[in-house]
Amino acid sequence: MRRTVYMDANATTPLLPEVMEAMRPFWMEHFGNASSIHQQGQRARTAVDQARETIAEFFGCHPAEVVFNSGGTEGDNTALFGLLHPGDHLITTSIEHSAVLAAADRLAAQGSITTTKVDPRPNGLIDPMDILRAIRPETRLISVMFANNETGVVQPVEEIGKIAAQTGVFFHIDAVQGAGKVPINVSRIGCHLLSISGHKMHGPKGIGAMFVRKGTPLEATSVGGSHERRRRAGTENVPGIVGLGKAAELAMHSLETGAMHRLASLRDRLETGLLDRIPGTGVNGAGAPRAANTSNIWFDQLEGEALVIALDLKGIAISGGSACHSGATEPSHVLMAMGVDKNRARASLRFSLMKTATDEDIDYVLEVVPSAVDRLRELSPVLAGTAG
Repeated sequence: MRRTVYMDANATTPLLPEVMEAMRPFWMEHFGNASSIHQQGQRARTAVDQARETIAEFFGCHPAEVVFNSGGTEGDNTALFGLLHPGDHLITTSIEHSAVLAAADRLAAQGSITTTKVDPRPNGLIDPMDILRAIRPETRLISVMFANNETGVVQPVEEIGKIAAQTGVFFHIDAVQGAGKVPINVSRIGCHLLSISGHKMHGPKGIGAMFVRKGTPLEATSVGGSHERRRRAGTENVPGIVGLGKAAELAMHSLETGAMHRLASLRDRLETGLLDRIPGTGVNGAGAPRAANTSNIWFDQLEGEALVIALDLKGIAISGGSACHSGATEPSHVLMAMGVDKNRARASLRFSLMKTATDEDIDYVLEVVPSAVDRLRELSPVLAGTAG
């Protein structure tokens, strides 16, 4: 019997029932504006404050250092547009999410800043010494992601944080894919800014949060009100904020109870099973520390998008890489930066497991994928021998 298996959690995740229940009263019963002084408004304000305390615990910071926003893209954009000034130098990496890279490119095109994009090692890891060597007198900001959205490789952010502290440079982390999978402690890391998004960790879409260390001169990119201590104008999304707080609470519990170890074992069984059953396969980022749920596997002699479609017809949802670039004809910029051959990059697919993944899900994928790969390779003889 056909199953439905969703393995595209790095694109988005469903709400957990507990998150939905926490949000429910704030859609209709407690609908007040959190800036209003009447009872409905103050009930909403209390809910926002409670969620802020939970996110502060999640980050390891003071509640006053938490800013709610619309998600990871806004957080990444705010870090760059709100901190960089004309003449500044930015250090980032060639494997960042487009929310960082596109913002950097826009600032550069305006003639405002210069940017150095550090390349990773072949396993996807950034060498902190490359960050150090890139620092100039005018360097103002380092922006490096916590866990890569395509390969899951976890970057050495604590080492980079020490470099930032030693050189007096501000440090931003895109933690959208790391949040809920890897413990976050901004004090230990030493970053000044950090961005997360609710829908990547079983929270609602359209809500995120940003850590802004006290004293960081971040200029608001949204103005028109005194919301979020004048750091982000706009009426608070109270149901979303409540949902994000609940998702963070559940994520902390999962980390404390070893849920990520269970997920990593499922991910490893998936990888081992596919590599054992299918010749001409391998894992991008193998050997590097990775988020527990993510595997990026190449299948030589086929087009990855064709396999995505074939598996979708069998009830299996996976991705060719970043959901923000699905359908793109160019191979992944992340894999290309790692030195992966263009044909192999096009033949690479991302399997990203939800925290609710089961052994039965893995069994079904291991049953379906090998035959789907065999069929596509038979239909595409022109691709034989092109990967390397």
